Amino acid sequence: MYGSNRAGDDAERTAFRKTEKKYKLYYENSKSTKKKKQPKQVDLSEVLDFKSISESFNQNGELPPGVVHVNCGLDRPIFGLENRPGFYFIPGALTLDEQCTWIRESLTNFPQPPNRTNHNVIYGPISNLFVAAKEGKVFVEEERSDNGLDSEPSASVSNGDSHRWKFYEEDIARSRGKTCKTVPASVLLRKLRWSTLGLQFDWSNRNYAVSLPHNKIPNALCRLAKRMAEPAMPIGEEFRPEAAIVNYFGSGDTLGGHLDDMEADWSKPIVSMSFGCKAIFLLGGKSRQDEPLAMFLRSGDVVLMAGEARECFHGVPRIFTDEENAEITPLELRFSDEDDRCFLDYIRTSRININIRQVL
Repeated sequence: MYGSNRAGDDAERTAFRKTEKKYKLYYENSKSTKKKKQPKQVDLSEVLDFKSISESFNQNGELPPGVVHVNCGLDRPIFGLENRPGFYFIPGALTLDEQCTWIRESLTNFPQPPNRTNHNVIYGPISNLFVAAKEGKVFVEEERSDNGLDSEPSASVSNGDSHRWKFYEEDIARSRGKTCKTVPASVLLRKLRWSTLGLQFDWSNRNYAVSLPHNKIPNALCRLAKRMAEPAMPIGEEFRPEAAIVNYFGSGDTLGGHLDDMEADWSKPIVSMSFGCKAIFLLGGKSRQDEPLAMFLRSGDVVLMAGEARECFHGVPRIFTDEENAEITPLELRFSDEDDRCFLDYIRTSRININIRQVL
């Protein structure tokens, strides 16, 4: 999705790629087309579980080999890895209220223009996508000169050419479907892969384009990121949140091994917050040939990557959307009201990651 991904012809044979394939979602072959596809079983015995590590540490002070406890001012245990300086894992760092707040914001406000999303290149900026999906709207492409639709659209965008896209009620869109391109808002929402906050990242040139219009990172999110970043910050310095990328994962989605190497100062951490379904995170070394460590990421976990850890390849090969492994029961209970049904439906099969950076 982002970051450098300099995969050559030998990418399939690297240690990082082999581990990605080990944990990636694959389905069992079935001769029957009526049976629901079943995911292949995966051996998870080697995956680090910082939730269990934290519980054990709180009970008896014991830690598995290679894991260290980091003393700092936060009110919960923070762990690091002996062979990955600059990497910090804070299990359960975010309260349930914080998780629900940022899930809502990630779906309703963060993809709003002028913030950019992966949809910009095809459709231009899209306003109120989540609301349109909730209301069952359909996105319709039409000629600018075409005034054939009588109903007022709920939103419209221009992608710079002779066409524009508008959200319409399903019955109106259906009447235009034979002559216009249409796509349900629910499909666009499921195909939302990233949105950007603060300084906007130019994906074509792989740098931050400070001239692009953007909304500032919300003050509450800045305060949260500053607090979470403290264990990884040089003494006497305060983290300055200047840009954020929000990643959206559905079943089967992955984030390939990459480096986050576009920021000027690698001593400052990337603050990465997880929401929704449980995932597997891979942390490798400075080469793709270094075998990565696998660890679970749950909703509410925070990861910090600073210093040498910024030079390590990392990625997400798997999210768990099945009821047994997703581990989102607290979110399901909190989103149980009818008004929150749309958030519940989304998060049951999805993961959201917000990663915040100091750019300049």
